[in-house]
Amino acid sequence: VQLQASGGGSVQAGGSLRLSCTASGRIVGSHIMGWFRQAPGREREFVGVRGNDGSITYGDSVKGRFAIARDGANNTLFLQMNSLNPGDTGTYYCAVRTGALVYLGAEHYDYWGQGTLVTVSS
Repeated sequence: VQLQASGGGSVQAGGSLRLSCTASGRIVGSHIMGWFRQAPGREREFVGVRGNDGSITYGDSVKGRFAIARDGANNTLFLQMNSLNPGDTGTYYCAVRTGALVYLGAEHYDYWGQGTLVTVSS
């Protein structure tokens, strides 16, 4: 399984970006897709995940500003990021976990994309 993330860039505070993550290859059985981010010198942080039933869980720091959507036909997961602030700066990763249970910890995910950099200036 390969994950290709795109859509990162530089934006001023208050702006928006939309990230995409397309999964290729065959995943046997159920799986969930999510987003994480990592700022320099910090641990990888949970952003949001979409469960098999379509339910979405967001990290506390992005609730109300970020939204996850899925294009099932193209096996693509989107992350719409609004009202960005400098604290959102970091490399954003998409990840896949095999199985149906939703976990928030990065250690539970099996496949990772290469990351896309988001920089928010004040």
